[in-house]
Amino acid sequence: MSQITTHILDTSLGRPAAGVQVLLQKETESGWQTIAEGITNQDGRIGGLLASNIRLEPGLYSLLFEVAPYFEKNNISSFYPRVRIDFETRDQNHYHVPLLLNPWGYSTYRGS
Repeated sequence: MSQITTHILDTSLGRPAAGVQVLLQKETESGWQTIAEGITNQDGRIGGLLASNIRLEPGLYSLLFEVAPYFEKNNISSFYPRVRIDFETRDQNHYHVPLLLNPWGYSTYRGS
């Protein structure tokens, strides 16, 4: 299993958000560097952002969700064109970072 996984639930429609591009980025001295990317599947999940043999060093990371195309495809007006979730890893454990999304807000938590 990838060290970093995510999923998106569109709480306004009560279903997973499929087809959303997600970038995994690491904070560096020169800014955010993209280190992996994926697109949510029909279940709104990306289980393999990183190959299972790749382990991230502890540090500051970000998941950048490009949600504008998802809302446009569903003919929904949205306030947020993208959502960035910054988080810090302190070890090489598994991190699941879900996004609960609607056109006017979002929330997240550390999942399991």
